[in-house]
Amino acid sequence: MSPTHPMIPTQQIRDRVRALMPAARADLAALVAIRSIADPLQAPPAECERAAVWVRDAFIAAGITDTTLVRTSDGSDAVLGHHPAPAGAPTVLLYCHYDIQPLGDLALWDSEPLTLTDRDGRWYGRGAADCKGNLVMHLTALRALAADGPLPVGVRIVAEGSEETGGGGLEDLVAKRPELFAADLIVIADSGNVAVGEPTLTTTLRGIANVDVRVETLRGEVHSGMFGGAAPDALAALISMLASLRDANGDTTIDGLEAAQGWDGVTYPESRFRADAGVLDGVALTGSGEVAEMVWARPALTVLGIDCPSVLGSAAAVQPNAEARLNLRVPPGMDPVAAQDALAAHLLAHTPWGARLTIEREPVGRPFQARVDGPGYAVLTQALADAFGRPVVTSGQGGSIPLCTALATAHPEAEIALIGVEEPSCAIHAPNESVDPGEIERCAVAETLLLTRLGQQPG
Repeated sequence: MSPTHPMIPTQQIRDRVRALMPAARADLAALVAIRSIADPLQAPPAECERAAVWVRDAFIAAGITDTTLVRTSDGSDAVLGHHPAPAGAPTVLLYCHYDIQPLGDLALWDSEPLTLTDRDGRWYGRGAADCKGNLVMHLTALRALAADGPLPVGVRIVAEGSEETGGGGLEDLVAKRPELFAADLIVIADSGNVAVGEPTLTTTLRGIANVDVRVETLRGEVHSGMFGGAAPDALAALISMLASLRDANGDTTIDGLEAAQGWDGVTYPESRFRADAGVLDGVALTGSGEVAEMVWARPALTVLGIDCPSVLGSAAAVQPNAEARLNLRVPPGMDPVAAQDALAAHLLAHTPWGARLTIEREPVGRPFQARVDGPGYAVLTQALADAFGRPVVTSGQGGSIPLCTALATAHPEAEIALIGVEEPSCAIHAPNESVDPGEIERCAVAETLLLTRLGQQPG
C-alpha cells in the first residue's frame, strides 16, 4: 500500500481531467503542427527531432523528471522516462509514438492537416488520433495525479519515433537493453475502441508476412498487333497469379494456409463495418465469415501495389515484366514465417506459361495475443468501465504492432494491454484524420484510475 498517495474519488479524477482538457488541446495542437514523418523523403529529419524534444520536455514537466532521448538503430529518437516505484508498488510502462503517417494528397483534406481544427465536435489533423492523441492522453493522466504528491506506482515512458515506417529501432533497443522496459504492466496506447464511448481492450493483433513478386516473360516490349496472342504477357501472368489468392467469395486461398478461423470476442456489425470502411452501395463484403472473423481472426491477402504501365500514355505492346507487393496478415496462432513460405510456394505453383518468377521477402512481424487473466488487466478493465460508464468489450486489430512481440519476448512475466483514443471515425492514415476529444478525456480518466488503484494494491 502506498502511504504517500491516498485513494482519489472517481468523480474528483473526472473533474481534474475535465479541467485539464484545454491544456490537452493546446498540447495536441503543438504536436500536430510538427511534421514528424520518419521518412527523409517526406519531411526534414529535424522535424522528428523537434517532436522528440517536445515530448521529452512535456513528460519532464508532467513529473517524469528522468526522461531522455535515446538514438535507436534506425536513426530515430526514442523518448524514455522512468519514475521509480515506491516500495512494494508495481511499475507501469506507458507507450505511444510521436511519428505520423505522410499527409497524402492535400486536396483531399478539408482543413490544413498540420493545424488542429475543431469541426463537428472533433479535432482534425494528421496524428490527432494516431498517435499524438494517445500521447496527450498519457500526459493528461500524469498531470491529474501530480497534485497528490509522488506517483503511487513506478512509471516508465516510451515514446517511439519510427513506428509508422517500421524501422525496427525500438524493437532492437528492447532486445539490447531490456532493463529499460522492465514493468509489471505495459499499456500500449496505439489502438482504441470499437465505437466512440465503448471501452475496448484489444487482445489480438495480426502479424505480417509481405513479399514482392516480379514476373518476366520477354527480353523487351513487343507490338501487341504483331505478337499479341502468342507472346507471353507478363502482366497477364501476374494478374492470373494474383487472382488465385482469393476465391469467388473473397476468401484467402493460399495453398496449405488455414483460412477458416473463428472469433469469440465482440462482433463487428456489417452495417457499422460498411460505414467505417466506406464500402460503396451495392458492393458486397468479401469473405464467407463474419466481419470480425475476416478482419481479426483469419489471414488476409491484400495487393498493395503493382508496377506496370499506367493507362495514360500506355503503348500497344505486350509487357515483358510486371511486379506486385503483397501484404499478408496472419492471425494469432499462425507462424508468419510458415505463412510467408506458403505464399511463396503458392505463387510458384500458380505461375503460368513457365514465366520467370523472383520473390523478395520482407521481414515478418509476429501476431500477438494478450494474456487477460492477470491482476493488472483486472484493475485496467474496471478503470475503463468506471471511466466510460459501461462494460468493457474485447476486440482484435487487423494491423500489426511488432513491439508487442518484442516486449513479450524480453519480459514474458509482464502483462501487456492495448488501449487508446482511436476508433473507426478517426480515419487514421487517411485524409481528414480526427479524434473525438471525449475519447481523450475518458481514456485519461481511466489511466488515472488505473495508476491510482494499482498504487493501492497489496504489495
